[in-house]
Amino acid sequence: VQLQASGGGLVQAGGSLTLSCAASGRAFSDYLVGWFRRAPGKEREFVACISWSGATTYYGDSVKARFTISRDNANYTVYLQMNSLKPEDTAVYYCAADYYLGVHPVASSYDYWGQGTQVTVSS
Repeated sequence: VQLQASGGGLVQAGGSLTLSCAASGRAFSDYLVGWFRRAPGKEREFVACISWSGATTYYGDSVKARFTISRDNANYTVYLQMNSLKPEDTAVYYCAADYYLGVHPVASSYDYWGQGTQVTVSS
């Protein structure tokens, strides 16, 4: 599975962005897909993930109630809708895929990673 993240940009605090993770390769619908982020000088942080069917989602505490993850298996794409953005959401956002039936936030278990897209939130 190959992944490509896009949709990042510069937005003011309180604004919204939608990130996309486009996949290629077979059986995309068999994979758990997650979003992670890394801010300058900080550790990689789990953001959200969605099960292969889209029925189950899981969010990091810092983005709950603000971000929504969804997927369109027919078009091999996972989305991250980000609302009420804060300056602390500034980071490079990565999507990743894991051949796993459930959901989990463990970055080291994800096998495939996209190249990242920069999100900058100005105050």
